[in-house]
Amino acid sequence: MMFLKAFALTGVLLFAPVALAAEGFFDDSFGNLKEDLTEAKTSGKKGIFVFFEMDECPFCHRMKTTVFNQPKVQEYFNANFVRVPIDIEGDVEMVDFSGKTMTQKDFAFKQHRVRATPVMAIFDLDGKLAVKFTGPTKSAEEFLAFGEFYVSGKYKEPGMSFARYKSDKGL
Repeated sequence: MMFLKAFALTGVLLFAPVALAAEGFFDDSFGNLKEDLTEAKTSGKKGIFVFFEMDECPFCHRMKTTVFNQPKVQEYFNANFVRVPIDIEGDVEMVDFSGKTMTQKDFAFKQHRVRATPVMAIFDLDGKLAVKFTGPTKSAEEFLAFGEFYVSGKYKEPGMSFARYKSDKGL
């Protein structure tokens, strides 16, 4: 019996950092992106940040434990975006930007062709995909640059890609 208690405690201690790693980063969302969009507009945010993820994804885990938990990241993204995680394998019902009800996995795959994780996407205040990044960022600085790329409006400039934006910033 003592072994089982120790084993259970070890499991709690091993997985607790994952649950707490991104604490403070994601907004409390009720799975309604249409309402999240209204919230973004009324609170002066610049857009909606969507983190497409899977539970077993080691790169998603790394983003949560090394990037999303950084105070400067949390401050910048909280100031500029409503932040929502979407499980690409999720059967949980949600509402998309147009008000249509579907599962998280249908939103991820059918609407946005997300097959691998993580995928980070920023939607403008009309609910249109503005910028997308597939894979984990190398650092908190690169992730911040992704947000700045959108907020600055540089993504709208002809010939300006996120890769070029990063290069111009020396990243």
